[in-house]
Amino acid sequence: MIENDVHHFSPQRKPQGASKIMKKAQLKPIPKFHEEKLEQAFWGSADSTDYIDWSKAKPAVFVSLKPSTTTISIRLPQSLLDSIKLAANARDVPYQSLIKVWLQERVRA
Repeated sequence: MIENDVHHFSPQRKPQGASKIMKKAQLKPIPKFHEEKLEQAFWGSADSTDYIDWSKAKPAVFVSLKPSTTTISIRLPQSLLDSIKLAANARDVPYQSLIKVWLQERVRA
């Protein structure tokens, strides 16, 4: 399940001030931003509970996100690499993908 990995977002802790009880009429409107930097600066200093009713928040699921990857270099005996390539060929998958699947299965075991 490397290619179609599912990522879940659910806040682990409540945002600062989340215990405030605010009625919808008391929430401030969220400003419109034309640049991501401005939005980051705003949310870096603003109390989100002034703008969002976190009691109505629901966990989000992001289906099509690819996890970030890092390139590594590993030295293998040629005979081991040949065996892996044969196994991958028999499964009609790239050998690097097969190695990732096997590593992932082993780590989860």
